[in-house]
Amino acid sequence: MARTRGFTLIELLVVLAIVALLLTLALPRYLGSAELAKERVLVENLRTTRDAIDKHFADRGRYPESLEVLVDRRYLRELPLDPVADSRTAWRIEPPPNGRMGGVYDLHSSASGSSRDGRPFSEL
Repeated sequence: MARTRGFTLIELLVVLAIVALLLTLALPRYLGSAELAKERVLVENLRTTRDAIDKHFADRGRYPESLEVLVDRRYLRELPLDPVADSRTAWRIEPPPNGRMGGVYDLHSSASGSSRDGRPFSEL
């Protein structure tokens, strides 16, 4: 009598239960690390762009009119990405204080929500 080989329904259910258990343990950790990475990229992009704004001011004696000016004059390679808002154009621009010349003194994220330490993204 020839016997066919294969898995029984019980064996398949046990394997699926083990895979589901592993996913419930790994998925929250993965999603948390992805959000943390976005926050870190946001902070680094803000630091780099603010540094470019300061260099522009030191070189030209005025603040740039827009972020595109920083790209055109090669202070930045490209417009910075806000990974939380997932946009290069959704920055909240702060004009220079005391009527100084230029249009971009500082920038902040326009994303809603807050970082892991409780600060709103707009205040980073």
